[in-house]
Amino acid sequence: MNFLSLKPFNAGGTIGIIGSGNRMIHGPLSSDPVRVRRGAVTLVVGCVGQSGGDGPSLSPISSSGSGSGHGPRNGSFGSRSQMYALLKQQMEVAAKSEDFKEAARLRDSLKSFEEEEPVLRLRRLLKEAIANERFEDAAKYRDELKEISPHALLKCSSDATTLGIRVQVRSVYIEERSQPSKGQYFFAYRIRITNNSTRPVQLLRRHWIITDANGKTENVWGIGVIGEQPVILPRTGFEYSSACPLSTPNGRMEGDFEMKHIDKVGAKTFNVAIAPFSLSTLGDDAEIF
Repeated sequence: MNFLSLKPFNAGGTIGIIGSGNRMIHGPLSSDPVRVRRGAVTLVVGCVGQSGGDGPSLSPISSSGSGSGHGPRNGSFGSRSQMYALLKQQMEVAAKSEDFKEAARLRDSLKSFEEEEPVLRLRRLLKEAIANERFEDAAKYRDELKEISPHALLKCSSDATTLGIRVQVRSVYIEERSQPSKGQYFFAYRIRITNNSTRPVQLLRRHWIITDANGKTENVWGIGVIGEQPVILPRTGFEYSSACPLSTPNGRMEGDFEMKHIDKVGAKTFNVAIAPFSLSTLGDDAEIF
């Protein structure tokens, strides 16, 4: 997924009234949203980890799962995920420093890890079984995944519609902002809100439920998203990116947006669901919306 894209979003009609897209900020964090003019479209660039940004500015939630094993078949799923993230980061560092021999060694280690790591292996087998219509095998692999890692079947994307308001989410692990050796993992997520109803709505507040790999849950509330309370007209959409830091290599997010119809004075607010999605260093092959 390209979180640096400034492509405007159009949901079959005119562009959303406040903005239609944004990008992730990489590097020093800003305290205020930045607007970039592109033709007649205002692109709202979100702030990460600051007041007014959409993503929670969390302190480390807890340490990663225990497990002293050094191979993909040893230790907890959390410790294996941590090892996987660390190997990927080390390979990137080696390549950037032009230590290609070390980068090649780490690449081969990663390939071996991906072939042997139980969750990745079962995901691959499950996908192949479904593609070849071997549904009995698919059911077996799915049940094995549930047993060894209950959250492994949760994708890094979700899609839900409430009263004609569709919310699509896609998360991605940002290696360059993470430090696995210190238990710091940085995830970006992109959200597209499409108003498929016949009435204009305004997004007033957000609520996130963030759960780390150890099962610790944190609720985060805020006004609007990325410092805005966008009005979304019928058949238009609003799209933005934000981020969530974790101290474990895996987790999940879900929540809701509080909205109201603005075509009638005194209209009551209503909640629009954000379906659960995974934050995972392992990622998945879910389609980008």
